[in-house]
Amino acid sequence: MTTPPVTSAPPPPTPLTVAAVQADPTPGDLPGNATTAARLLARAAGQGTRVAVLPELFLPAYHPPTLAADPAGTDVAATDDGTVDDPRLDPVRAAARDGRLTAVVGAAVRHPDGRRTISALVVDPTGAVRAGYDKQQLWGGERDLFDPGRRGASLLVDGWRLALGICYDGCFPEHARAAALDGAHGYLCPSGYLAGSAHRRDLYYAARALDNTMYVVFANAVDGAEPWRFNGGAAVYDPQGRPLARGADSGEDVLVATLDPAVLAATRSAHTMLADRPADQGFPRSALSA
Repeated sequence: MTTPPVTSAPPPPTPLTVAAVQADPTPGDLPGNATTAARLLARAAGQGTRVAVLPELFLPAYHPPTLAADPAGTDVAATDDGTVDDPRLDPVRAAARDGRLTAVVGAAVRHPDGRRTISALVVDPTGAVRAGYDKQQLWGGERDLFDPGRRGASLLVDGWRLALGICYDGCFPEHARAAALDGAHGYLCPSGYLAGSAHRRDLYYAARALDNTMYVVFANAVDGAEPWRFNGGAAVYDPQGRPLARGADSGEDVLVATLDPAVLAATRSAHTMLADRPADQGFPRSALSA
């Protein structure tokens, strides 16, 4: 059996400045949270950001009781082709246009077939909004409110291929590995990590970067009200899993870093796990008696 090849993706031509955001949205206040998102995107744009990532479910806030009680108020609707045309998002559209950046914003999305998903909206520099990716790995009680996504997705920005994952997706090494084998240079992860999970938060996404020799942009919610308190720590990791920027465990912040194609190439030249992986790991096998 031969090893499946890594999808050939041209190397990025130039550096890319990105932002990982940590912030505290208000449960159920989609218009107000859109205004907050626009303010944070303007702050990121002022530092030269081309791609900004906001936390999981940022627009309605990650607050299951509110998401269960008011789906009409917390969801945005997508068309068959994934377009989202909701006037409550106008501040986000304007911020992306004015800042000439691409925004990845967490939302609850209702699809034409009735599915409700935890999604990453992609707002491009023209202000167009699409449901870019639906979370595939649902965590705990999310399964009572949402349907899992069906496929992976990537963005192409300035020659950088950037795969999308959402929170619990990043706890599965095979999710990021599939992205890397598809040619991803980076992995964007809107998330919602609860207080008390800092060890796992700081381990998973650094490991996904190192495992796959790619950049990782991790955004996270912060603060909030009990029992839904979040722990910040938004970060950008280099292809060896080292933080280029990291937020504190509390307080709003916009963490900006630049992804360097020369560093990506040098790392992949020195650490060739993607090319060296065996096609067959040799399991299952009979256990040896001892």
